[in-house]
Parts: sequence; structure tokens; C-alpha cells
Amino acid sequence: MSLAFIVISISVMFLAFSNGANDNFKGVATLLGSKTASYKTALLWATFTTLAGSLVAFFLAQKLMTNFSGKGLVPDEIVNLGSFSAAVALASASTVFLATRLGFPISTTHALTGSLVGAGFLASSSGVNTGTLFSTFFLPLLLSPVLAIMGTAVLYPVFRFTRKKLNVGRESCLCIGNEVLMVAPRGVPKGAAAAMIQVEGFPSISVGTQVTCEERYVGQVWGLSAKRVLDVSHFFSAGLVSFARGLNDTPKIAAIFFAGKYFTGMPAVGIVGALIAVGGILMAKRIAQTVSYQITEMNDGQGFSANLVTSIIVIGASQLGMPVSTTHVSCGALFGIGTITRQAHWGSIFKIVLAWVITLPVAGVLGFLSFALFRGVL
Repeated sequence: MSLAFIVISISVMFLAFSNGANDNFKGVATLLGSKTASYKTALLWATFTTLAGSLVAFFLAQKLMTNFSGKGLVPDEIVNLGSFSAAVALASASTVFLATRLGFPISTTHALTGSLVGAGFLASSSGVNTGTLFSTFFLPLLLSPVLAIMGTAVLYPVFRFTRKKLNVGRESCLCIGNEVLMVAPRGVPKGAAAAMIQVEGFPSISVGTQVTCEERYVGQVWGLSAKRVLDVSHFFSAGLVSFARGLNDTPKIAAIFFAGKYFTGMPAVGIVGALIAVGGILMAKRIAQTVSYQITEMNDGQGFSANLVTSIIVIGASQLGMPVSTTHVSCGALFGIGTITRQAHWGSIFKIVLAWVITLPVAGVLGFLSFALFRGVL
């Protein structure tokens, strides 16, 4: 067993684990954010459907495996270097893991792209193929969140119009109860007030907010409860996003195994898929809080709309071999919902977009340094 095999295997496994920690919950974030499911239920659904997408990726996403091996971006002799594969895996894994610890939902695709460029500039005397870099990597990454925003801007109003036509309404939350006050009788000296405090209750009525209440749809759709139909559809759409993420991300990571020719076929995909699942189970909570609550307020209908747009774009891109970022697409869809409903948290959105911008140069620098470390050793 060679040193190159050990280093590349550990680096790729670290990348798969970090990817799961940062990305797994994004597909089901709308289930938690709209209070349709608990964190544990949403996480289990994300894990199962993402793993299913990972396994199917071997059959449906072969082109992505080729793109993310570095072929066409740098000369083939560079792609076949163990030091190049190890540098790309370690740099991108470190970038994604750091973002996860800080609670930023960044793109593994971005991290891989930056690492490929950083390592490629040092490894190849001719640098990287800028034409391939722009058309194959940068263009899909730039366009996908814009398409997601536009998609939700069109689709959600259509769904809202359809809901009203079907006479499906939404319940408001009215809270009725007692407000407990602690008072002292009048005329009691200050020093004795504490000993004579009385507890009194007064009836109170207030309108609940989205923080304290679960908004519900009421009415019938084809003789079925509208709430039940929407919940099932919402779960299906969240699972479809997670499936699409596994389909799109797994081949990108497994491609590093293939480039080094240490694993081939289904074993590589299976190892990557399993570690993505483990990473999500163990470390998804901080990202879950960010994506579920800090981008926008949402109800289950809005979450369903965002998921449907995300899954259509990501699955379509996977079939075309386009390396879009599930993070960019899913967050872009939520940006669109927040814009339409005017409930977007723009401060949090700015921080997320800033993290996206920083990802490429950070991964590029780490890729450059990692290759300098491994060159001549592996």
C-alpha cells in the first residue's frame, strides 16, 4: 500500500464527510423552517434520499466524474499525479469543513473548482485552460442561482393563484390565555412590599407570529385535506432536492478517486456516499439553523415551491454534466421566496453570498499550498 494511496484516500474521505456536514440538510431545510418536520425527522429523510442519489450517480452522472477529475482543465499527465489528486481533495475538504464549523452554507463545487485551479497553476507550466474553466465551471455556477431566483419568482405566484382558485385558505393564529402579573397592594411601605406581593392573572388576547405559530392551510383538494396533500408534496420535494444533491455532488468527489486510479466504479461511489451520510448525521446542525431560519421566514407552501425549483435545476444540470452548486440553487430559491414575500433576512443573505465569494480564493490558495506540500512526496 503506497503513501499516495493512503493520503488520497484519507483526503477524499475527509472531503466526502465535510460535504455531508455542510450540504446534507440544505435539501430539507424548508421542512424545518416551515415547521413541517422536526430536525431529526428532516435529517433522517435527507440522509436516506441523499444516499439514494449518491448510488444512482454512478449510472446517471458519468460526465461530472470526468469534469472534476481535472481533465481538460490541466494536462492529462498532471491529472494522473497522486500529489495533484491529494492536493485538490485536501484543500477543498479543509475549505468546506472550516465553513461548516463557522455555520456558513458554502458550495463544495466552488471549493473543488478553486482547489483544481490553485493546484493546477502550480502543477502545470502552462497553467489552467481558462476557456474550459469559464464554460465548464464558472458559467454554470454563476447562472444557477439566478435561474433559481427567477424560477421561484414565477412558480410561487402560480401556486398561490391555484390555491386561491381551489378555495384553500390559511389559518391565522390567535392566542388566548392569562397574563400573570406580580403586584403589591397600594399603600404598603417599600420595605414591606416584597413580603406582600400578590400574583394576579388577567385575560389576554394576542395575534401569534410565525415564530410562535404554525401556519396551516385549510380546505379540500380533490376531496383530500389540503394540509395533508401539501405535507406529502413538501416531503417529496425535499427528498427530491436531497436526491438531486447526492446525484450531483457524489460524482464530483468520486472523480478524485478515479483520477488516481485507486478505486473504480461502484466502490468509489459507495464509499463517498456513505461518508456524505455520516458527515450529515454528525455535523449538520449549525448549517441547518442557518439555512432553515436565517434566510427568510417561510410556510410549507413556499418551502415546497423552493424545493421544486431546486430539484428541477439540479437534476437537469446533472444530466447535462453541468457542475452547478446545490447550495447556490437551493439558497437562490429561498432568496427568491424571501424577495416575493418581503420577509428575506438581507443581513444573513449578504453574509452567505460573501462566504460564496471568498470560497474560491481560499480554496485556490489551499490547493496551491497543498500541492507544494505533496509535490515530490507522492
